[in-house]
Amino acid sequence: MPKKVVLAYSGGLDTSIIIPWLKENYGGCEVIAMIGDLGQREDLEAAHKKALATGASEAYIEDLREEFITGYIWPTLRAGAVYEHKYLLGTSFARPLLAKRQVEIARKVGADALAHGCTGKGNDQVRFELAAKALAPDLTIIAPWREWKINSREEAIEYARSHNIPVDQTKKNIYSRDRNVWHLSHEGGVLEDPANAPEEAMWQWIVSPAKAPDQPSSVEIGFDGGNPVSVNGKKLAPLALLDQLNEIAAANGVGRMDIVENRLVGMKSRGAYETPGGTLLVTAHRELESLCLDRETLHYQQILSLRYAEMVYYGMWFTPLREALDAFFTSSQRRVTGSVTLSLFKGNVNATARSSPYSLYRAGLASFSMTGYNPKDAEGFINLFALPITVPLEAAVR
Repeated sequence: MPKKVVLAYSGGLDTSIIIPWLKENYGGCEVIAMIGDLGQREDLEAAHKKALATGASEAYIEDLREEFITGYIWPTLRAGAVYEHKYLLGTSFARPLLAKRQVEIARKVGADALAHGCTGKGNDQVRFELAAKALAPDLTIIAPWREWKINSREEAIEYARSHNIPVDQTKKNIYSRDRNVWHLSHEGGVLEDPANAPEEAMWQWIVSPAKAPDQPSSVEIGFDGGNPVSVNGKKLAPLALLDQLNEIAAANGVGRMDIVENRLVGMKSRGAYETPGGTLLVTAHRELESLCLDRETLHYQQILSLRYAEMVYYGMWFTPLREALDAFFTSSQRRVTGSVTLSLFKGNVNATARSSPYSLYRAGLASFSMTGYNPKDAEGFINLFALPITVPLEAAVR
């Protein structure tokens, strides 16, 4: 039986009740809480105190924001990875980083087990555990939701009350939420029926498009090698850049998403996501690629982008293939440098200008003036291109 357990702790409903549960069911084992700061803008000191008050022997607050952005968000952005057309992977790439730091603390304190608060139905259990198995296969993994007799969030709330553990959730505010500097997710409540529209009161970050400013806003985003580096011509550090874009997009109602997605474990689930700055970055990055990448690279990259998104969603971050794909995208993004201007208006975002020193766009070739282009060459090209079509037809006539 494990003697010392490092718990990935948020201070939310699930992890709040896990500390006493571990001590009750694992022979009074020592529990150490790891609180990862990913920019969730919560009172982490309060979570630290709560962890200690509910039985943790130690609690670590780890500032992972810069590493999160540069080591996880930016690579996924460079890859153009979006899961099932909409989901910008805000929770997906956060879990491997949390698990990595959890393992590092386990090594530091001599723990023999790891624990998490993921349910047995969700994707996060896979993400945490694949990372742990890749980095520390010798450590035991404890997943209370797969062991205890608590079967619902309502029962979890009752368990918390019976152990005098304060939690924010109530039976009226039943949403399961996850926030970081990239996004805010919502699950549960009325969202469990896809026929229900999200409640306006559910949204917590992005203003309602109906209440957004009545005049469009404009923002210019600069990139260097596929990485965001500036806003409106001013170079910014990654965290400051993302914070500023989050503020701009949220104020203009940009970045709300409501989707039914295919979970890795085989079921469909319904979730709502708020990804303000991320929506701007994905849009701008895609527009800049259209200017800087040749056709064959751009089209082939779309195939790899889909695979990259699946791997991130499936929790396969610490794998040779994901690292190999990173090498491809690092190469393909070398010339994705320049700026894109976006127009934001009541939840909508559109590119209005694109500029790059590596632009492959040639006005002379693209214009109707035919400068630098001989239209007569097209006839032979079309004849050759049509051979796979015309030859079978000629054979059929014979």
